[in-house]
Amino acid sequence: MLWAILDRSQLRTETVAAIEDPDNDVAISPVSPWEIEIKRRAGRLHAGEGVVAEIARAGFTSLPISLEHGVAAARLPLHHRDPFDRMLVAQAQLDGLTIVTSDEKIARYQVAVLPA
Repeated sequence: MLWAILDRSQLRTETVAAIEDPDNDVAISPVSPWEIEIKRRAGRLHAGEGVVAEIARAGFTSLPISLEHGVAAARLPLHHRDPFDRMLVAQAQLDGLTIVTSDEKIARYQVAVLPA
């Protein structure tokens, strides 16, 4: 998500094209800015404090987290132990979305992936 809003040069050309395609709705889970803020405050990530404003400026959609997402994330096989990434997988599975990621563990799940 950070590359999509701050530095698209870090993404593959095909991925940037998909993000910029007006026919595609780019949805951002609250899990992403939550994880970014945790890492930023711990000093493990150097990102500005205006992530939410940057998401809005980019025209991305906020993806709600439902009770069903929570249950689905908890029931996923433990291919990935990161709870943030497991929620992203559950949301993508239930909502028919594609995850942009460079994390190879995500591809172990039954979910569409677009390499970052």
